[in-house]
Amino acid sequence: MEPKENSIPTGVVILWGLLSLQLLILQLTSASVPTINTLPGCPQRCGNVEIPYPFGIGRNCSMEGFTLNCTVSNGTYKPFVYNVEFLSISLSLGIARIANTVSSQCYNATNGNVTYDDWWMNLMPTPYRFSSTLNKFTTIGCMTLAYLIVSDKVNNSYWSGCVSMCKRREDLSDGSCAGIGCCQTAIPKGIGYYQVWFNENFTSTNTYNFSPCNYAVLVEERAFEFHTSYITTGELYKRKLPLMLDWAVRNKTCLDARLNMTSYACVSEHSTCVDSANGPGYLCNCSDGYQGNPYLSHGCQDIDECANKDASPCSGVCHNTQGGYWCSCPRGTHGNPYNGTCYQNQELTLAVKLVIGIVINVLIILIIMLCIHIICERQKLIKVKENNFQQHGGWLLLEEIGKRQGLSFKIFTEEELEQATNKFHKNNILGHGGFGTVYKGILKDNCVVAIKKAKIINERQKKEFGKEMLILSQINHKNIVKLLGCCLEVEVPMLVYEYISKGTLFQLIHDNSRRIYISLETRLKIALESAEALAYLHSSASPPIIHGDVKSANILLDDHLTAKVSDFGASILAPSDETQFVTLVQGTCGYLDPEYLQTCYLTDRSDVYSFGVILLELLTGKKALCFEGTEQDMSLSSNFLSAIMEGRFNELLDDHIKYDEEIERINDIAKLAKACLNVKGEDRPSMKEVAEELDRLKKMKQHPWEQ
Repeated sequence: MEPKENSIPTGVVILWGLLSLQLLILQLTSASVPTINTLPGCPQRCGNVEIPYPFGIGRNCSMEGFTLNCTVSNGTYKPFVYNVEFLSISLSLGIARIANTVSSQCYNATNGNVTYDDWWMNLMPTPYRFSSTLNKFTTIGCMTLAYLIVSDKVNNSYWSGCVSMCKRREDLSDGSCAGIGCCQTAIPKGIGYYQVWFNENFTSTNTYNFSPCNYAVLVEERAFEFHTSYITTGELYKRKLPLMLDWAVRNKTCLDARLNMTSYACVSEHSTCVDSANGPGYLCNCSDGYQGNPYLSHGCQDIDECANKDASPCSGVCHNTQGGYWCSCPRGTHGNPYNGTCYQNQELTLAVKLVIGIVINVLIILIIMLCIHIICERQKLIKVKENNFQQHGGWLLLEEIGKRQGLSFKIFTEEELEQATNKFHKNNILGHGGFGTVYKGILKDNCVVAIKKAKIINERQKKEFGKEMLILSQINHKNIVKLLGCCLEVEVPMLVYEYISKGTLFQLIHDNSRRIYISLETRLKIALESAEALAYLHSSASPPIIHGDVKSANILLDDHLTAKVSDFGASILAPSDETQFVTLVQGTCGYLDPEYLQTCYLTDRSDVYSFGVILLELLTGKKALCFEGTEQDMSLSSNFLSAIMEGRFNELLDDHIKYDEEIERINDIAKLAKACLNVKGEDRPSMKEVAEELDRLKKMKQHPWEQ
């Protein structure tokens, strides 16, 4: 056998066949996406009428209120609600066309009697309302006055009427419905019930010879055209004419319906909700670029605008996308592919092509170098964060947290705290301290916290930070602000505390803009709760903790004026010996222990001295340090001690309690404050003793018989 000329290799033929088959499958699947219109297993039609969901034949095939009955009428299957026949249903427009019987008033020339067929329809319990825009109440006759009684709800009815008149048959004109032989009037919105009634007294025997019947009907305006034969013949007698209904998922707006997604009707992706224009309720539509049934899951399908070449929206090449399309000029052309202005490209010279190639290559190299630089910087940042985490004892802290079940302490990332504070925006600042700034933050779980961002930290504090955080995290006292966590991947660690809403004791006492009456009982309560918190730190914490910066600005108050001791202004804890942790701070002028200023050694009695100043603030309403007046008056503690010696202590008292009947308790509090302010620390009481004395004073009444 001789070989054939120009033969194609077998492998190429097979590959081309597979590719052609794949393209064919893609075209078939994209061009023939099935339209979903009913629930699975439910009839799609009743006779010649399509039944789209939420409508359905039978309860399991429809949404509540949209059930239709498919019954035989005149030898044909037709859909009905009650005895109302449905002619068509539109999902996109939210309308349905039904058959409505014409009401009549007819004169019998044989016996002289007048017979009435007055029809009514009640659709109030259903999702349907008579369309106020597509229907008209119409009367036909030469001496006809008919009334339309309509209702939008129980006991809320309206009357409307229309008069049609003519004296002679010659006065009538086909297509005219302006009062001569035919009259039309509009109906209001929201109507679900109507009834026709003829005025018996508005008749004339003069017209019965050529117009024996008068008619009235609520009818679709576009489907009705007046013919003079309607007057002279009986062709309208008991005839059915089209009537338009507006339907909707009733009684809820889109806003209300979305609150309960279980019953929300717009279940398809790419669907929208539209409030009904005729009565309360809403409709569902497919979004722009989609078509189908929005009431069914996956019911809205993408419209392929490029499928019909003859009606393509592009003059160039059409590219279909989900919910839309875009156009491009054919290869080798440029311009506007949407309006037919694609022009042939001009051929570039070799020099221009060379320049373009060089520029593109340079840009690619620059982009690669930039990407490498960004990656290197990110790696550096990750290493810096890892080093900071390790230096601050993060691994030790993580290990201990893993061992201790039930510990709510958390290690936060810098990104989490930046997100919580809107990148530490100035609007979130709660206050400034000597060692940093405190921000208000909202975590991902909507928990409101206070975040302390310190300024500096020394090397010795870095090494012990993780260990100290573990100790502080275990402090659990109702009058101490809870430490929730920390961030260790930054150079200076950040602390995360619970957020206390009412501000500080300093603001309560000294802020004139929010100055309120504070009773002696409230002052004692705040003092006692603060003392108990400090006593807990000194005596019950393991190891004991010295606050080191006790002041009214570090006592927070909640909505019930419950005191919460905080250390937002304090520096990080550091060990002074094997049994005690102290806070190395500069403190705050006006609260500083004079013994600490001489020895630079902080003890628990240093906190007692500072607390004594707080007692004076509560008694006098004055600041710990005031730059007005004499040098002696600047320091509240010095002023107080001088006033005690000179017997003028009452002059210093706050006006709110100066004339309080329980002056004995006030004097006892002053004695306690004086004891706390002893120059020598060893002569001061412990915080536990201070708390016990305040508790005794709080329970003490002015009159013994009231105890």
